[in-house]
Amino acid sequence: MGKGKKSKGDVAKLPKKKCCESKTRCGRCPLRMLKEGTLPDGYTVHKRTLVKVADLPDPSRKKKHKAA
Repeated sequence: MGKGKKSKGDVAKLPKKKCCESKTRCGRCPLRMLKEGTLPDGYTVHKRTLVKVADLPDPSRKKKHKAA
């Protein structure tokens, strides 16, 4: 038996690595997917670039400067 075609709702398209910054967002734009809530789990957008949540710096660990 052959494989049948899948409809658009069956498979989620992966987002692009970086937003193209066009005013009309494309179907794979990470900014649009973040806003709609269709971004895959474990990913977020930082400065128009797709990043994994684990790769983000921990905001609770701030650098402490020594006073000389």
